[in-house]
Amino acid sequence: MTEESGDLPGAESFAGAPDGFERLWTPHRMAYVRGERPSKDAGDGCPFCAAPGEPEEESLVVARGEHCYVVLNLFPYNPGHLLVCPYRHVPLYLDLTDEEVTEFTALTRTALRALGAASNPAGFNLGMNQGDVAGAGVAAHLHQHIVPRWMGDANFLPIVGRTKALPQLLDDVRHQLVAAWPDA
Repeated sequence: MTEESGDLPGAESFAGAPDGFERLWTPHRMAYVRGERPSKDAGDGCPFCAAPGEPEEESLVVARGEHCYVVLNLFPYNPGHLLVCPYRHVPLYLDLTDEEVTEFTALTRTALRALGAASNPAGFNLGMNQGDVAGAGVAAHLHQHIVPRWMGDANFLPIVGRTKALPQLLDDVRHQLVAAWPDA
């Protein structure tokens, strides 16, 4: 390894004895691995309550409506993994007002169009996990996942290595989506 190639000198000693394996370092995921969950209370402890108050570049917000907004998932399954969230801190889809449901649905449709224009996925997964028992990471604040999918986007890494390789940085994906959003 050389400095000219961009590798850290002596980096091979960081992981112990050389063994022929490449390492994919994802330290940002440790909070997720440790099970550190955001607060169930509205306000500063809830990431979905905090995100709309931050600048888009920091919060990864892609689009804002009157009642709901769209943000990139901080722990994405694939590049472009979006979340549609109401501003209001409610846990269930049934808790949304008619106006919120209308905008939630419209933002979902627009997000699908923008993802299609920005990255041409072959399909999408859409879903909401409502409640801890259903797998919701932040059960106290409703959010819908929109995950773009491509043929061959899954490989052995998530199963064998409990690691997901993501080929794009969140900031780069956000810029692509903002550019593809119809009213950008």
